[in-house]
Amino acid sequence: MSDEQLKPERNLALELVRTTEAAAMAAARWMGRGDKNGADQAAVDAMRHVLGGVEMDGLVVIGEGEKDEAPMLYNGEVIGNGRPPLTDIAVDPVDGTTLTSKGQGGAIAVIAVAERGAMFNPGSLVYMEKLAVGPSGNGVVDIRLPVEKNIRALAKAKRCNVGDITAVVLDRPRHEGIIDEIRDAGARINLISDGDVAGAIACAWPDSGVDILFGIGGTPEGVIAAAALKAMGGDLQGRLYARNEDEVAAAAAEGLDLEQVLGLDDLVRGDDCFFAATGITTGDLLKGVGYANNTVTTQSLVMRSRSGTVRMVDAIHQPEKLRSLPTD
Repeated sequence: MSDEQLKPERNLALELVRTTEAAAMAAARWMGRGDKNGADQAAVDAMRHVLGGVEMDGLVVIGEGEKDEAPMLYNGEVIGNGRPPLTDIAVDPVDGTTLTSKGQGGAIAVIAVAERGAMFNPGSLVYMEKLAVGPSGNGVVDIRLPVEKNIRALAKAKRCNVGDITAVVLDRPRHEGIIDEIRDAGARINLISDGDVAGAIACAWPDSGVDILFGIGGTPEGVIAAAALKAMGGDLQGRLYARNEDEVAAAAAEGLDLEQVLGLDDLVRGDDCFFAATGITTGDLLKGVGYANNTVTTQSLVMRSRSGTVRMVDAIHQPEKLRSLPTD
């Protein structure tokens, strides 16, 4: 079998959305129940079950569990029905476990897939400094520059005032310096408690109300967001972040350069990657799972980088019929 035959040809994203729908519907049952691990486990089990029926020989390159010590689709797990194409998988069954457990908006189920060997493997480094923008900021910003310079460069590219720019930042003590720099620049800030995949995507989504993302978040989320922004024409730059001296030593032992700027083509190589996300709880990007008249509704984003197509998928599910199917 040739290398070309092992690469994805059909739009896998349209099949992968079934996995995020399943994860979202499973996690949504735990909304507001105060048990983020219960929600994560339910989403993982549902996603793994549906992924087993997708026609691909998939390898989980990065999963969520190692960072949170939560149930996971673990690194190195083989997923799919074992037939070509050969793929890499980055997965986050619940981006926003705390949001789900507290019944707050913005939690999503996400997955990204690319051809085998295309996805960046961060080794033991589970956090990354990130800078994300939409199409108007592509080629304009640089993670090595001060926050104010990036904001001013983006405002110039968007032909607006600095005061019109809104930066999205995870609300964490480690970001106090970044928040001060954004305020000093004169830009607005949207602080989010969790879910920086949705935050990064929002930078490229029309009328989302945010323009640029700064800060340190999970490396798995960074790779997943890179796949989405590659399809949307945006940009994401990252630098691996070591939390302590042990992680600095681990990075050196694994040959990882903490100063290297990782661009979209470093995080997800090639021109054909796939992304799917489904809302768990209603946020600015997607509606959450809804229940009415013995049916379940979901809203999802589906993307493919090669075509640049971004689809919004609204679905109505009939749980009784779904339960009678092996993988749907």
